[in-house]
Amino acid sequence: MSILVVGSVAFDSVETPHGKVAQCLGGAATYFALAASYFTPVRVIAVVGEDFTPQHEKVLTDRGVDTTGLEHAPGLSFHWRGSYLGNLNEAQTLGTDLNVFADFEPKIPAEYQDTEFLFLANIDPVLQARVRSQMPAVKMVCGDTMNYWIADHAANLAKVLPELDVLLINDGEAKMLAGESNLVRAAEKVLAMGPRTLVIKHGEYGATAFFSDRSFAGTTHLTVPFRAPALPLDEVVDPTGAGDSFAGGFYGYIASQPALTPEVFRKAMFYGGVMGSFTVERFGTERLQGLSRQQIDARFQLLRQISHLD
Repeated sequence: MSILVVGSVAFDSVETPHGKVAQCLGGAATYFALAASYFTPVRVIAVVGEDFTPQHEKVLTDRGVDTTGLEHAPGLSFHWRGSYLGNLNEAQTLGTDLNVFADFEPKIPAEYQDTEFLFLANIDPVLQARVRSQMPAVKMVCGDTMNYWIADHAANLAKVLPELDVLLINDGEAKMLAGESNLVRAAEKVLAMGPRTLVIKHGEYGATAFFSDRSFAGTTHLTVPFRAPALPLDEVVDPTGAGDSFAGGFYGYIASQPALTPEVFRKAMFYGGVMGSFTVERFGTERLQGLSRQQIDARFQLLRQISHLD
């Protein structure tokens, strides 16, 4: 089943203790699409500038990603500059040049209307709501947001949350959204805002899913959270895009299965962690470009072994 991701395809300039790169391919939609492509077909809607070359697009198409919805506009692509020299778990933003992304207006090609799974990446909640309204037949909707939208666009974000089957955000964003310092109480408050399920990402410490009585069809009593650990790594080169890669692996696995069950959801959490662990081993999207499903499944089994008693 195809996933449609709507978000940013961008360039990143990043500095970490392992070195620095300039203008490497990045963006939430890029990381998500590459990670999800190992599980199911992916379609992307984004906007890029004149600096986005056929070679850059080939990174996506080589993984089978459908780029029909990739708009090419006059000007430069979205460019983010960041540093992890102070803390590998938190990026310091050095500059954000929206460029053509500032006027991004998602356009849904006619051939995308049969999409069953929709992922609303980190963009203006007004645009998220607009895309959702144009795709009423989708089977499942997942979404992301960030502190900027939470702080300054709360009213618009509040309209999007009830439309989401799963909201994926990090610890700080969950606490900020709920106005609550305790993570469990924050999760309860966020679920009350509308999303059926909440997945909170903890970076190198894994992720936790919190469920409501609407999380699974026919299941009304699955209220115990599920925690998926992260794989211990001896070297982290570049954390950029790890959360988006988690989302891609998570949602890609769900879309590849005939039905969403608690077991499928738990496995999806593990596959999300696996894809995030690959991403951080190289700068940018380099590691995601040349994996095999065998490598992914081997790492899934390793994660299973270190986290199970049986």
